[in-house]
Amino acid sequence: MQPTNYAYVRGQVLPLAQATLHISDLSIQRGYGVFDYFRVFGNTPVFLDDYLQRFHASAAALHLQLPISDEELRAVIEEVIDKNSMPRSGMKMILTGGYSANGYEPADPSLVILQQPLTLPGLELVEKGIKIITHEYVRELPQAKTINYTMGIRLIEEIKSRGASDVLYRQNGVVSEFPRCNLFMVREDDTVVTPAENVLLGVTRRNVLELAGRKYKTEEGTVPLDDLYRAKEVFLTSTTKRILPIVQVDGQVIGTGKPGEVTRTLLADLVKLEEEMVQSTYKV
Repeated sequence: MQPTNYAYVRGQVLPLAQATLHISDLSIQRGYGVFDYFRVFGNTPVFLDDYLQRFHASAAALHLQLPISDEELRAVIEEVIDKNSMPRSGMKMILTGGYSANGYEPADPSLVILQQPLTLPGLELVEKGIKIITHEYVRELPQAKTINYTMGIRLIEEIKSRGASDVLYRQNGVVSEFPRCNLFMVREDDTVVTPAENVLLGVTRRNVLELAGRKYKTEEGTVPLDDLYRAKEVFLTSTTKRILPIVQVDGQVIGTGKPGEVTRTLLADLVKLEEEMVQSTYKV
């Protein structure tokens, strides 16, 4: 018999089967809401402060306000972690426009917190790298982590049919971000570059930039698609994938066609940073 999974919905911690929203919620009626997602290792949230800060920023962009304080939110997160006992997992915080009286105007926001098992990319995928395609699109409100993933989901079948793993958004020959990840490329001189506009400022993105700055030159700016094709290395970053090498873009082989040294070095540094963070949390 599997243990009961618990979630927090509008002020209550409930078994997942009972954790529901009313159909009047604006997330259902209009797809209006934001979310954030962080990992849990050893029952310890990883970089929680950073994710809470971004959660607030996304909420502010949609004129939503969390119904509880950060102190109360942290207590709820701890309660859900304790009840679920998933040492390696991911937690999603969702804030919606609430139960709208007319299906259009926001009401008191609905806060939902759920926890799910998480498996990070395996060694084989990291050593092999992935193929991606590009698509002409820029998200509305790129600075906010909204629940609108219509384009990314709509492109799933095309991604699969072209033998790729993900899609990178571009506009007028300039690339930006993936539906759920940030992009990095490495030039021939080992400069590490990431797009600065029309992107969500990922927590992993920020950590990788900081780590890269200790060993390499880094840049945040415009990344033309043609430069990406000619890059020495390309990789993506996200909470659930850490760092994944990209060896092919739109059928164009990147560099040697294999994950490069800079990518592998930064992944090792990121794993070490995460482990140090969890260990320091245990000592507090």
